[in-house]
Amino acid sequence: MDSISTAALVSLAALIVVVIISCVNEELNPGFLSIGFAIVVGGIWANLSGTAVMRLFPTNLFMILAGMTFLFAMAQNNGTMSKFTAYAVRLCGGNTRLIPLILFLLTTFLTTIGPGNIASVALMAPVAMALATRIGLSAFLMTLVVVGAANGAAFSPFAPTGIISNNIIAKLAPQLGLTDLTGLAWKIHWNSEVAQSIVNFAGFMIFGGWAWLGRQKGDVIHIDEIAPKPEPFTTKQWLTLGSVAALILMVVLPGLPAVKPLLPKAVINMFSNVGSVAFILATVLMLFQVADVKASIRAMPWVAIMMVCGVTVLIEVMDKAGGLKALVSMIASISGPVTVNAWLGLFTGVISAYSSSSGVVVPMFLPLVPGLIKEIGGGNPVALISSINVGAHLVDSSPLSTLGALCIACAGEHEDKSKLFKNLLLWGLAMSVVGAFACWLFFGVLNL
Repeated sequence: MDSISTAALVSLAALIVVVIISCVNEELNPGFLSIGFAIVVGGIWANLSGTAVMRLFPTNLFMILAGMTFLFAMAQNNGTMSKFTAYAVRLCGGNTRLIPLILFLLTTFLTTIGPGNIASVALMAPVAMALATRIGLSAFLMTLVVVGAANGAAFSPFAPTGIISNNIIAKLAPQLGLTDLTGLAWKIHWNSEVAQSIVNFAGFMIFGGWAWLGRQKGDVIHIDEIAPKPEPFTTKQWLTLGSVAALILMVVLPGLPAVKPLLPKAVINMFSNVGSVAFILATVLMLFQVADVKASIRAMPWVAIMMVCGVTVLIEVMDKAGGLKALVSMIASISGPVTVNAWLGLFTGVISAYSSSSGVVVPMFLPLVPGLIKEIGGGNPVALISSINVGAHLVDSSPLSTLGALCIACAGEHEDKSKLFKNLLLWGLAMSVVGAFACWLFFGVLNL
């Protein structure tokens, strides 16, 4: 490994300090800390002015995240999402064995269309835990179902985590020789779905799900007992549902080879990314006053948005100071084209167990991919990206994460929450090792 410059060492140390602080004190937003450190490191060691560092702020990413989260904050505020969830749960028809599957598919769908993993779990956890109590399923197993589904779908091109990942990948694409970014986004989403679904379903079955299914054979209860029929959708809620459907169509259709030539240039310009479409639709919803706009703005995850944008600024300064190259060299020194997937899964899992997966870990590791491929003499960029994404999120059933904490908070009164906390903590920490193996198998050996 080549000697590391002082600027590179200092920039790497700054990132490590931010990660450590984010692990021990969640009150201190890593995004704001990162910007402050970036200005200091840039000014003293990287010959960058404060103005130059500020220009590194990812405005495009900020706008996309703001547009998407505002649109779905309105959908949540006016009751559309909760009512949609209630109708979907009723699809089980009273067959208790189908309830975990229905909840898994529903959480997957909700996360995929745009709210993201945290918002989907916040929406689903109260419903899922109430159902778990009614059908005799442990809160631990229900957490694996809900969180596993949400994290598996988190890399949808419509979801905030997927937007963060794809925005970083788009900047790396020229170095990696990647051209079809739309197809790549869905491929990475699919890889996450496969790996995380298999791991979480295996955990569900091994730790009591198989026995529970056996006890439920032939057990049917009246659907109104577990999911009372909600009121019909109002006009404003139908308009909101239509906007969500339009969001998907407006993003997907212009990317189809057969459709794109038929669209006017102005339409293609307006629908250039999911954020621009979200702002257009949000404007329509505001004009029709479908939700409380001020409350919706307050409900947006500003902490998370600033976290990922701020960390990105520090990563950019690290790159200019040579810190990313130094980190690449360290990982490459113990890795090969196949084993690098295991190491990435392990490192991201360990850090994510105590820090923000999408806000800190993903922006920290994804920029390493081009350098790693060069240093280790090969490797599949999609596999490495998937290893980082999956490794960072498999641990998020831990009670130290927002998702695990939400499920504990919503668990039934009969549950021993201290025991639930311990079991989820052990599961989350174990997932850093299991995640390393899964990434090695799925993305190293099988080369998904």
